[in-house]
Amino acid sequence: MKITVVGAGAVGATVADNIARKELCQELVLLDIKEGFSQGKAMDMMQTANLLGFDTKVSGSTNDYAKTAGSSVVVITSGIPRKPGMTREELIGTNASIVKGVAENILKHSPDAVIIVISNPMDTMTYLALKSTGLPKNRIIGMGGILDSARFRFNLSNALQCSPGDLQATVIGGHGDTTMIPLTRLATYQSMPVSSFLDAETLNKVAADTMVGGATLTKLIGTSAWYAPGASGCALVESVIRDEKKVFPCCVYLDGEYGQKDICMGVPVVIGKNGWEKILDYQLNAQEQEAFNKSAEAVRNMNSVLSTLKL
Repeated sequence: MKITVVGAGAVGATVADNIARKELCQELVLLDIKEGFSQGKAMDMMQTANLLGFDTKVSGSTNDYAKTAGSSVVVITSGIPRKPGMTREELIGTNASIVKGVAENILKHSPDAVIIVISNPMDTMTYLALKSTGLPKNRIIGMGGILDSARFRFNLSNALQCSPGDLQATVIGGHGDTTMIPLTRLATYQSMPVSSFLDAETLNKVAADTMVGGATLTKLIGTSAWYAPGASGCALVESVIRDEKKVFPCCVYLDGEYGQKDICMGVPVVIGKNGWEKILDYQLNAQEQEAFNKSAEAVRNMNSVLSTLKL
């Protein structure tokens, strides 16, 4: 079993570190375009193996896709990270050509791989990866909703003064500061609606804080976050590799589900060895469906930029 992580920056390296520690594969390849960068990260990880007790073999490669051959899962994190004041949408011009090239090179050596996209703007990069490779839709998955939902639970746990592990809370829609939709109506605390404990004003603040969660961290640390994105990416990989059938909110191709077609957006899906296997219908109310439609319109506007680029 082999897994490849493309992009050895903070997010990619954190995904890889989590995968190695969980021993999700025998061989883990970390690939980056910067000379020696991935090799150094891989060596650093391998020097923790005897301390942390894992047997995963981690190796690095400088842009040599042949070393990724036979990967079951490939995680794409490559591209420039956000800087303070920069939106995910502003990354599209630079990151589109990177993601397209990575996906095409990966498939030359791992034609059966499930591809997980973390690069931003994630909804558009997931759509681009699907359209440029021609892969079956179930084998292209955008990670963003898992991260957004983790941030949603974090904010809810602070408001409730409870453990995040006792909460069920999901974010759907686009992976953007203005397009994600925290489903406060469906959020529960040990099977009880969180609305039984928090008033509407507090819930609205929790939702608003969740939507700008990424921007808040970018402002604080000067770049994109990496611990939670890395853990989110690993959780998705684990459900594929171990065929766990976990339900995660992921960016996948919609063909009529939730009233949308020809678009990749975040919805609850079952994740197993074949990638995403089934979309769950959360039966949105009118207000939530309207928000989802507006989110889809914004994502489509972003996708339309792809046609103006020379890729």
